[in-house]
Amino acid sequence: MKARLTEGKRALVAAALCALALAACTQKNAAQQPPEPGDKAVARVNGQTVWASDVKREAVAQGLIGEGEPLDVSSDLFRQVLDEVEDQKLLAAEALKRKIDKDPAAQRRLAAARERILGDILLENSVGKAVNEDAINGLYQEMLKTQTPSEEIQLRRIVVATQPEADQIVKLLKGGAAFETLAAQRSKDETTRFSGGLLKPLTTDMLPEGYAAPLKDAKPGQVVGPFKTEEGFVVARVDQRRQEAPITLEAARPQIVRFLTYDQVKDLILKLRSKAKVETLIAPPADVPGAPREPASAPPSAPIPGAEAPASAPPSSEGPATPPASAPKAPAKK
Repeated sequence: MKARLTEGKRALVAAALCALALAACTQKNAAQQPPEPGDKAVARVNGQTVWASDVKREAVAQGLIGEGEPLDVSSDLFRQVLDEVEDQKLLAAEALKRKIDKDPAAQRRLAAARERILGDILLENSVGKAVNEDAINGLYQEMLKTQTPSEEIQLRRIVVATQPEADQIVKLLKGGAAFETLAAQRSKDETTRFSGGLLKPLTTDMLPEGYAAPLKDAKPGQVVGPFKTEEGFVVARVDQRRQEAPITLEAARPQIVRFLTYDQVKDLILKLRSKAKVETLIAPPADVPGAPREPASAPPSAPIPGAEAPASAPPSSEGPATPPASAPKAPAKK
């Protein structure tokens, strides 16, 4: 009976060892599995695999590439970031070896980093669901409804120094002289004289000072002037007038995505704050008369016309970009 108990114990020990070996093998295999479909192992550091996605994530974190942009594993940039990821793994392993992670200050920093990363992942998941093609296109259509298209005008001009010279040009034009030829021969504007006096298309609200009133009702093909401007006396011809084309979806997309991202982050944080008890235990800074104030951050790009920005922004050191000062209103949620 005693022999049977011994054999039973041996069987249990053997089974336990097998289970432990299987678990270790499973963990090892899981660690070697690609974290993303189609991922590629690009290095090993003391047996720990470095994946292409690890390198790309580090490149995005450093601002070397944008979120969603490709990073070729054969590029110099990939090799540079890969070296940094390898070095970071070596440094982290040495820190663990020296038990630096047990230090209370280190643990607080690790906890703060963990909270920041978890918050970023939450925002990525939330924004990823909200910022989709339907939302982008819907906001684009709303933006088009609020836009008032400007009129675009195509001009040619001849600039001379005196009124008599300008009157002589008008007389020659009425006699059948070609505007382009006179521009090349008589205009003192070196930037346009050799292109027949042609200016790049301008919207009527962007015409140089002195041009708007004389050209207000001019028809295509009509010669206007002479009229006085800062450059001299101008004789102009309207070649074309048309409504300015609205901004395309692709041109507006970056700002729309920034606005939707910002709006989603703001809504999520406000919702979380409304359900939480947040107490600030320090007094607000004293308002010292005459003290310099911190300037507002400049918008990252030109505003989209006919738009309105949200009232406030959630603080984030590594979160989505701040939206433009003017951004389209989001469509009403159904």
